[in-house]
Amino acid sequence: MFGKRSLLVLVIFVATFLMLCLMYSNSAGELPTDVRPPSKRLSFSIGPPPPSECTCPGGSVLLKDHIPKEEYEELMQRRAKELKQHKARTSSVLSRLLFALPNSPLQYPVQGYTVRPLTPTLIPGLELHAGKRSNYKVFLDVSKGTLSTEIPGEEATVKEVGKTGLTIESSNLDVLNKLLAKVTYTSTVYHVNTADLASFKFEDHHAVFPIAIKQPQLPVLYDMGKDINSHVTIATKTFLRYPQLKVLLKSIRDFYSNIKVIIADDSLKPEPITGENVLHYIMPPAQGWFAGRNLAVSQVTTKYFLWVDDDFVFTENTKIEKLVEVMEAVPELDVVGASVEGNMFYFSLDYNEGTETDGGCLDRKSNGKFHSLPDYPQCSLASGVVNFFLARTDAVQRVGFDPKLKRVAHSEFFMDGLGSLMVASCGHVSIGHQPRSASADYSHFRNPAHSDSEFKLQLHFFKNHLKCIRYG
Repeated sequence: MFGKRSLLVLVIFVATFLMLCLMYSNSAGELPTDVRPPSKRLSFSIGPPPPSECTCPGGSVLLKDHIPKEEYEELMQRRAKELKQHKARTSSVLSRLLFALPNSPLQYPVQGYTVRPLTPTLIPGLELHAGKRSNYKVFLDVSKGTLSTEIPGEEATVKEVGKTGLTIESSNLDVLNKLLAKVTYTSTVYHVNTADLASFKFEDHHAVFPIAIKQPQLPVLYDMGKDINSHVTIATKTFLRYPQLKVLLKSIRDFYSNIKVIIADDSLKPEPITGENVLHYIMPPAQGWFAGRNLAVSQVTTKYFLWVDDDFVFTENTKIEKLVEVMEAVPELDVVGASVEGNMFYFSLDYNEGTETDGGCLDRKSNGKFHSLPDYPQCSLASGVVNFFLARTDAVQRVGFDPKLKRVAHSEFFMDGLGSLMVASCGHVSIGHQPRSASADYSHFRNPAHSDSEFKLQLHFFKNHLKCIRYG
């Protein structure tokens, strides 16, 4: 009896299984809807989700509240136009999300395929891996270039589809793959840095892969020479503080007798500053700190420069060589800050782009940092550092210092460099600070008026496309 029951259960199970298979098959050779290859109409290039409005952290300054009401609408129109042009220069089809579908018989490059503009270049790795068929047919299409392959033999046909498409057909899979291996892409428009998306189809299978179109750049290399004097230039900006500047210069010569020093000076009544390997550039009066920084850095010819304030003083702990060692060991770094009288000053920037209409949200967090550098536990990555730092000359020159900011302005340089400058802060190198003293004229210019603070907020609203900013 037990054997008959077991047999009956087995029969019912087999019958149920066959019915389920029949239900899911729908038709001969067809897959269930949840795993069926997508139709040719489905787009495989999906853009990122639309940006959402960012939330201003508590204590933020709402920048639009600092724009005169009568100027607001016109300013918003100009800002929107500038943002559109900015995105046209910086966006690329390579930022679009591409999804590789499962079980595709198409092989193609997914990363690293780069071509020079207007130059025929083989597309590596194109292949079809399909089961036995009487005929194989693939289609390739691009939008910013043309495609070609070698002239086929009798076993295959190649047809151009418009100016940007190519159809290859053969009854022999090996012959078809040999033709795919000879496909070249040629961009039709000169551009130094753009991209294209190539479409690759076979039956119901459709793949999209990126093509980077870039003009190769000539390397700009610095001959480091044999000693610190050929590695680094010291740069500073001075204004109405000649006694402090002279103390700084003497302290530099106490430890680095031959290193070049560049001084940008916008004092009201310039005084001569002389000395071997000292370059003193006189500016029009009161042009401001960032204008002076631009001038000083523009004259640097060494790979690195060390930025110092004119009231700093070198000590036995001001070891420039140690900062150079870090920069050379971690070549991705652009700026390495150090301590002032043993105190570390650094911050992190938390930025959310927000919407095109409202703008982004920026949160500057004092003492914010990320993680330490490998092999240098005394150094941590950050977004910005104090006014005592070693920097890669060409990297800082690319970002520049906005000369509109004349007085208190330091974080703004790192805001402009966010996303392009790699910054670290190290605690094993230090510089001293002279006793604080200043003339009445200097104090008048040093302390920003309310109008200066308002101007800075208005500048962030337009130039940096910000809705709000918090200085934590």
